[in-house]
Amino acid sequence: MLKVSRFGEVTRFDSALSISGWGYYWTTFYYIDGLLIDSGCAHTAYRLADFLRNNELACIINTHTHEDHIGANGVLQDKNKELKILAHPLALPVLAKPREAQPLQMYRQIFWGWPKPSQAQPVQDGDWISTPHHRFQVIYTPGHSPDHICIHEPERGWLFTGDLFVGGRDRGVVAGCDIWQVIASLKRIAALPLTRMFPGSARTRDNPGDDLSSRIAYLEDTGQRILEMHRKSMSVKEISGDVFGGPMLIEFITMGHFSRCNLVQSYLAHPGR
Repeated sequence: MLKVSRFGEVTRFDSALSISGWGYYWTTFYYIDGLLIDSGCAHTAYRLADFLRNNELACIINTHTHEDHIGANGVLQDKNKELKILAHPLALPVLAKPREAQPLQMYRQIFWGWPKPSQAQPVQDGDWISTPHHRFQVIYTPGHSPDHICIHEPERGWLFTGDLFVGGRDRGVVAGCDIWQVIASLKRIAALPLTRMFPGSARTRDNPGDDLSSRIAYLEDTGQRILEMHRKSMSVKEISGDVFGGPMLIEFITMGHFSRCNLVQSYLAHPGR
């Protein structure tokens, strides 16, 4: 299932597996001025290619290599061998060989599918990407994944956050997330001049300063609470229940790959980094 909406010059796509007409576990990506920022999940790759048939597509930039953000890379590059794909250097091995470099748990295979391989070029923190009417700057923002970047258009004050900001209050994370890096990356983007934030999930936000400040404060306050409980010799399981409440359905669906305990362990792994 692929939904399309527009915010001025920016086209927003929401991509998900469709079962009986219902979409499950949506991911969001964007098209602006010939640039595609992420490409959704593999289930909607050919629908996206059909939609873009009458739109110039010169470049894809991936915010990170989780399968729900790179799913159409290979399909679009197969249709246009000249299509440039850009990503953080750590992302390139995954894009080239996604099955070998990033094995997927069963739930990820079902919800988002296997991306096809694609060939990408590296971009570094601070690099600029030019389109006919805009210049976008790469901002390195690790934490959700080691290869995560955000894309900033400073003249308009636009920020495309990938999964650094997805809205809501975290009650769990995937294994491998570094929550202290997330906080540091959020602080970095919060210091940018922003008028509109385009997240990798959830609603688009105008003047997002308060949203970013609120999220940073929640994550920092939660971290201090968890560290204090840990100093009292509470177990990870005890802390996760006390701070985040009872079990979530997603924990069972992912067999613990996304969980409250992962979030607690991430806070404890590098406290206060």
